[in-house]
Amino acid sequence: MIRLRPTSKPACGRYNDSMNIPLQARHHPSGRNAGFTGAGLSFIEYIRNTEEMLRQVHAGKPDIEKRVNGNVPFAWQPMGDYQKGNEKPYRRGVLLTHGLSDSPYHMRYLGDFFRCNGFYVMAVLLPGHGTQAGDLLDVRWEDWAETVAYGVQCLSEMVDDIYLAGFSAGAALSLYQAHNDERVRGLFMFSPALQITARARWSHLHRLYSWLLPRCTWLNVMPDRDIYKYESFCMNAVTQMWRLTHALPQGELRIPVFVAASADDATVIAAATLNFFHRVQHSLRKMQWYAAVDPQRADVEWVKSALPEKRILSSAHTAVVIPPEDAHYGEAGEYANCLHYFARDDDHYSACQASKTVWLGEVTPDNLKYGILRRLMYNPHYAKMEASMRSFIERLP
Repeated sequence: MIRLRPTSKPACGRYNDSMNIPLQARHHPSGRNAGFTGAGLSFIEYIRNTEEMLRQVHAGKPDIEKRVNGNVPFAWQPMGDYQKGNEKPYRRGVLLTHGLSDSPYHMRYLGDFFRCNGFYVMAVLLPGHGTQAGDLLDVRWEDWAETVAYGVQCLSEMVDDIYLAGFSAGAALSLYQAHNDERVRGLFMFSPALQITARARWSHLHRLYSWLLPRCTWLNVMPDRDIYKYESFCMNAVTQMWRLTHALPQGELRIPVFVAASADDATVIAAATLNFFHRVQHSLRKMQWYAAVDPQRADVEWVKSALPEKRILSSAHTAVVIPPEDAHYGEAGEYANCLHYFARDDDHYSACQASKTVWLGEVTPDNLKYGILRRLMYNPHYAKMEASMRSFIERLP
């Protein structure tokens, strides 16, 4: 998910550091991915149709198999011992929902964890995602919510007990669904996007002048080198995220909830996650909180985020759901997130991409003072998070 906490007013030409980079084909809609198209389909048919759509959009691009496999929805049966349902094939199932600008690739490790712990697993691809950044220009948050509702309905045909797991915007969508669906038995939330900057409320105003200045449709224009998430980010995505967060019910939640989040999150307002956790009125609730300082709360498991010996200054919004061994985003991964330097400082951008001795962490003013900083894309405490989740699952009703 792209950063949604700007430090200045989102005025076209002033807010965007990449204004001089020309728009390209990827910054326009593909015409194939603006809304949810799975209504009336079985989940297997939905996967097949989505895969075909992805192959059409990515035809001729390098690494097309990696692109398709990382962006396509999936359904996995549980491995090893698992409980059968009363009248369904499985007792427990979980629907995974990725974040804004991301893809199902970001949920695959969680999916593997859940199926190894007895869950039937489904993961959706949100409309506007997985193809090209321009497909977020016309999407609505209601299209995302419809996709999650569809996934829950498909999951209900396979399992007795439905759980939802979401990353960032996917966590917000999971929460929205849980408040409106009594079938949901519990939530797993990772870097939840429950509140973003108040400035986002004005992001829709670009429509007043972007017909004349198309560049103002975009918050930023980036290289889009990552094959599993967009780097360029349009104003409509901010608008829809703002509307989603304001559609979330603010009442109590009376189901089990597991949360993992970073206090240093530069994408969303992390304090909103702590406030939300107060409203969970169930005896089974657990939070793993990555921070420099212990919050001194009995209901929160503190994980010290800084690891100086690994040159890690803090956790990051982008890091929570990916383990260090991931070949793309991990400790020795092929992708380096240096977007905070792009079009601002070419020397720093090149050094961040190439150097093996950069600092890692969230993109904060304090962290940038240490020198060349690469945004952390993996969770060095991932195994600890899985152990905490496993303990949580063992206590589920």
